[in-house]
Amino acid sequence: MKGCDMKRTKKINAIAGVLVASLTLIAAGTANLAAVQPAQAVTMQQYKAKLQSQSDLKAKLAGVSSQLADQILELNDLNQNQIPAAQQALQDAQDSAEQAQAQAQAASERLEAAKQDKADLEEQIKQTGADYDDAKAAVAQLARDSFHGTTASEVMNVVTNSTTTEDFVNKMQTDAAVTRTESNAASDAAAQLSTAKNREQRLAAIEDEITTLKKKADTQAAAAQKAVETAQSKQDELNDLLAKGNAERESLENQKSQLTSQSAKEAADIVAMESEINSWSSNYANQQASPSSGGSQAAAGKPSSSGSSSNNSGSSNSSTANASRPSTPVAPSRPSNSGSSNSGSSGASGMNYSVPGSCPAGSSFCYGHSTGNVGNAYPARQCTWWAYIRRQQLGLPVGSYLGNGAQWASKARALGYLVNNTPHVGAAMVFAPGQRVTSWYANAAYGHVAIVERVNSDGSVLISEGGTKCPYIPYSEVVYNASSFQYVHY
Repeated sequence: MKGCDMKRTKKINAIAGVLVASLTLIAAGTANLAAVQPAQAVTMQQYKAKLQSQSDLKAKLAGVSSQLADQILELNDLNQNQIPAAQQALQDAQDSAEQAQAQAQAASERLEAAKQDKADLEEQIKQTGADYDDAKAAVAQLARDSFHGTTASEVMNVVTNSTTTEDFVNKMQTDAAVTRTESNAASDAAAQLSTAKNREQRLAAIEDEITTLKKKADTQAAAAQKAVETAQSKQDELNDLLAKGNAERESLENQKSQLTSQSAKEAADIVAMESEINSWSSNYANQQASPSSGGSQAAAGKPSSSGSSSNNSGSSNSSTANASRPSTPVAPSRPSNSGSSNSGSSGASGMNYSVPGSCPAGSSFCYGHSTGNVGNAYPARQCTWWAYIRRQQLGLPVGSYLGNGAQWASKARALGYLVNNTPHVGAAMVFAPGQRVTSWYANAAYGHVAIVERVNSDGSVLISEGGTKCPYIPYSEVVYNASSFQYVHY
């Protein structure tokens, strides 16, 4: 009998363990749900970099009328500070709203579950009365099942040559012992699981719990509604800033003829292009990051059509790209590429190739080699995801499985792409793992990849880029020491 007792005890302990583990998981889930990710502070290095950038811009605008210089500086402030801050505020508000809605939903579900428990218990009371002890009855049944199971039958047969429970009990004269065992097991389990209350007491406890849960559900619902309203307010603020940026950029375009120095003209061009890149972000605002990627930038699984373009208009070089149509390729407003032609011809010889290029979106073969393109298979919002989208918009070849950002140069070269250390508009700029970008460094495991939007006279490049840490996508930066990086061309 010792073996059967041990099995029965293990079953009871197992039930208790499952319940305790479930409660632990629920508590842990609630704690995780309530955790709020802290906002990322601007480092001193980033702050100094912004100050230096502002100082450099002012120096380039020396001699420009104060009214026009102030307008350029204001647009630059929108690009560098106001819009990124508004984007981050919006993201934080949306995260808070999503969290509040999840908490409200969880509170509502707990309330409904408690109401169902009450209804079930009231039905049980109608059937078998308020004093019926469910815990003892359940464990008693478990004890009976243990004695009547297949293993128990085998034991009875071996020990006493009995074929029925009745024979076994009679021969062992343990009928009273079995009764005591059932009773003791029920009492022990009820005490261990805190379920020794009778039905009337449990009903009262459930009603109290419903009252508490109702208050919590109402509070959570109100908090969720407020969070949603806050997020919408932040969205409106961002839209206003983007609209302001578009208006100031258009005004600046109309006044560029007043700029006489080359440095002032280039400074205005860079600021205007950064503003234009900012305006594209609304196309991708609702694209969620891929949680299953685990931070990897490499393509995995079935290619997605998200963000890829099937429209190869690509011949437009206008500065008024339609920001409301992400499927339409958007060309840089003012391509400026060293040693290359922008005549629109489809030919390519060394570093002499035009942008927009001659590779239709989705093409598997361009510029004399396989592109490796079967659709955008990269994790959403990663740098590789944006690089794929942008290359297609510019009519340049791109592969679907070029790996993480740092792997693009080697894998593209293996497919026949031209890869070197010379920047060119439209080229995919490859950052090695841990390599410095601007005031930050590429991921130590995966590296980074971006798209060159402009090559500046001082050798720096203006890039557009994606990445889960970017305040929005696409994001723009000016990167110096451009020859230190590899570039995938065509």
